[in-house]
Amino acid sequence: MSLTGRWIDLVFKVATGDWKIRLLLAPVVGGLYLAFVISLVFFSLVFDRFFGIPAICSTLSKIAGIALVIAGLTLTVISIGYFVRARGTPVPLCPPVRLVTTGPYRFARNPMFTGIFAQLAGLGVAMGSATLTFIFTPLFIAVNVWELRKVEEPELEKRLGEEYVRYKRQVPMFFPWLKRHV
Repeated sequence: MSLTGRWIDLVFKVATGDWKIRLLLAPVVGGLYLAFVISLVFFSLVFDRFFGIPAICSTLSKIAGIALVIAGLTLTVISIGYFVRARGTPVPLCPPVRLVTTGPYRFARNPMFTGIFAQLAGLGVAMGSATLTFIFTPLFIAVNVWELRKVEEPELEKRLGEEYVRYKRQVPMFFPWLKRHV
């Protein structure tokens, strides 16, 4: 079995296993993910300074960046709220017991990620960080898309079956205005 297959099986085993273990692991995994996101912001600023990349910042870009951060944070918090109401967390090891298809999940399969991507891009624009805006945010998105397609979605299909497969066919991954599943 491949490493990806083992990872899918591990996530499935934990997600369907003892709730005490899930409850214990959720904040640890969530904290690690948050630390990873924060480190991207920090390292982008270090890269900008180290390589002497000038800040690309104006009053308008700061306003636009802050607006993007606020919009992304709002979408993320609302999306998390729908998971919590369904008695789960955003962490794949402690998911809701049923498929969430209401609220922002009617329009995108991963609105939390859409919000996080907007926050990172907005921070990059607001801080004038070319590295965060044009390198780290796109790389972060690519890594998350890979993880979603190779691990999380196969695990959801395994756990939720045909209901998730239909939902996946009908709802785009991130952006509701895109017809194809991006």
